[in-house]
Amino acid sequence: MKIKSIKLIAVAVMLAIATPAFAQFNKAKLIKGAGKAVQAMTITDEQMAAYVKEYIDWMDKHNPVTGPDNEYTKRLARLTEGLTSVEGIPLNFKVYDVIDVNAFACPDGSVRVFSSLMDIMTDEELLGVIGHEMGHVAHKDSKKAFRQALLTSALKDAVASTNGVAAALTDSQLGSLGEALASASYSQKQEKAADDYGYEFLKAHDKNPWAMAFSFRRLKALQEQAGAQKTSKMNQLFSSHPDLDLRIQRMEERATKEGFAQPENK
Repeated sequence: MKIKSIKLIAVAVMLAIATPAFAQFNKAKLIKGAGKAVQAMTITDEQMAAYVKEYIDWMDKHNPVTGPDNEYTKRLARLTEGLTSVEGIPLNFKVYDVIDVNAFACPDGSVRVFSSLMDIMTDEELLGVIGHEMGHVAHKDSKKAFRQALLTSALKDAVASTNGVAAALTDSQLGSLGEALASASYSQKQEKAADDYGYEFLKAHDKNPWAMAFSFRRLKALQEQAGAQKTSKMNQLFSSHPDLDLRIQRMEERATKEGFAQPENK
């Protein structure tokens, strides 16, 4: 397996906002500049679907996607066997061969896992990440975040629709959209609900739900590895989300109570 340098500052995003890692966006500037656009513009579900497709196509084009014979691709295909849809939304999985430690899911069911995340996580831990992201897709958290990002980034630059057809986004606008998505966050209530959905999703697809606890354990270890400085990017990313110790405890107690044997985590 090839050696990569790993950016730990991005890892918190994988269980928090389900979007790729980009530079942090200036929220104050974003809100100030986007206020009128948010009030004046609406997006239909059809337009949303078109923008999501454009965005994921752009991401696939601008990141190295591993081929069908690649070991990362084979491993992800094995792990996700049988995971074909969530709440009627068809799922499609790809691996980005990049150094960032991350994963994200889009409202259309596109799931992208970064190879460096696969390097540092076991199969069980990766399943936990995927299960959690399914919760955000199922509860439409990803869709709401995407819509808000459109209204406060790409659409604020006068991107509009003509006769109900969504206007195409430029590369610059797609980049701004990614930055807005990276600066978004879910509430603690949304995160807890996604955890619970992920647990049930894995269980319903004959995957051991202990994977949820394993993924949070790994995230906790990475958080500790990043250091305890309050000013660190890692701790800032964790500050608005449920305590990892509590998330681990909830998932472990639930799996134990329901009689699931704790598998080897390898």
